[in-house]
Amino acid sequence: MSFSTVMSAAIDGLHVEPVHVEADISNGLPMIHMVGYLSSEVKEASERVKTAIHNSGVQIPAKKIIINLAPATVRKRGASFDFPIALSMLAALGEIPGKKLEGTMVIGELSLDGSLREVPGVLPIVAEARNLGCTRCILPQGNASEGALADGIEVFGAETLGQAVGFLKGETQLPCAERSCGGAGRTCREDEVDFGDIQGQDAVKRAVEVAVAGGHNILLIGPPGSGKSMVARRIPTILPKPSYEESLEITRIYSVLGMVDKENPLMKERPFRSVHHTVTRAALTGGGLIPSPGEISLAHGGVLFLDELAEFKKQVLEVLRQPLEERKIRINRARGGYEFPADFMLVAAMNIATTKLIQWETAEKPENKAFRGFCGFIFSFFEPVSVCGSSSVF
Repeated sequence: MSFSTVMSAAIDGLHVEPVHVEADISNGLPMIHMVGYLSSEVKEASERVKTAIHNSGVQIPAKKIIINLAPATVRKRGASFDFPIALSMLAALGEIPGKKLEGTMVIGELSLDGSLREVPGVLPIVAEARNLGCTRCILPQGNASEGALADGIEVFGAETLGQAVGFLKGETQLPCAERSCGGAGRTCREDEVDFGDIQGQDAVKRAVEVAVAGGHNILLIGPPGSGKSMVARRIPTILPKPSYEESLEITRIYSVLGMVDKENPLMKERPFRSVHHTVTRAALTGGGLIPSPGEISLAHGGVLFLDELAEFKKQVLEVLRQPLEERKIRINRARGGYEFPADFMLVAAMNIATTKLIQWETAEKPENKAFRGFCGFIFSFFEPVSVCGSSSVF
């Protein structure tokens, strides 16, 4: 057999585009030529694949090899096409029965010794493979637990290219990954905290509880050391636990960015994202030539915390208006539009709290550079809830 096709996929924002990896071997000048609107890292796959196949015990004949990643209108990025390219070449050489690759989705990166490395975006790709009618997926072993989160499709994890070849030839067996709903799962916060740890601060706690119950945003104003950040970090602990469907949606976003844990991939806690005031608009909303999710999408279903709110650039805060109203963010590029989820609770904190600042509509604004001509814009995101002594909650 001189021609073969393997099913794979490319990530485009949060959308998954199916990709057919085609290999054709014919007489001609010995070479491996790759086409199909490829990025530089995909073009480099020819050397990785050739060396990995050689180190797996298979000799590539001195023939002309053409690799096509279709459709040619979709940009192919990343190293996840190494594995399907290798299997497509081996099938074209007759090392693997072509029928064994039918209905099989394949993704993975190859090392020069033939071992398989983890790649990002496995969960949405496996879910799309199920929707396309594929019956199984072959992934790197490190991605098997993540891929098993998708129902209705078999997921097999391989450690090396040789293992996958033996499995497709019927010589060896690969374990079928099983979804595990037990255990603690992965949390989105680095340290374990709890809202019950807060001592005192009754007015602030009451205001936070009202904001969480009603799905409102909240602004904490007070002097340094009064506990604003401490309270904010504990807000996710009083939010309702996400359902399994919500956990999958959150995990899907983190999967595309390669931020899931290979042992406990499912996000079972509400996200908490603390953003530094030097953040750019692209980092906050998502961006790039092919946009990827930003901080507001990583906070989807949880809390987005902006400490030192007054230090953020006005242009950066302006981009929050649309996602706060529509619960999603749209990014337009010349090649198309992208839509990312952005249903989050906005929590912000500022250090300065004076009577004049709180009553900025009726009193003269303080001569602080960070607030001059800026207070009205900041408070447009919030409505006053409670004012108590020297600390305020909006």
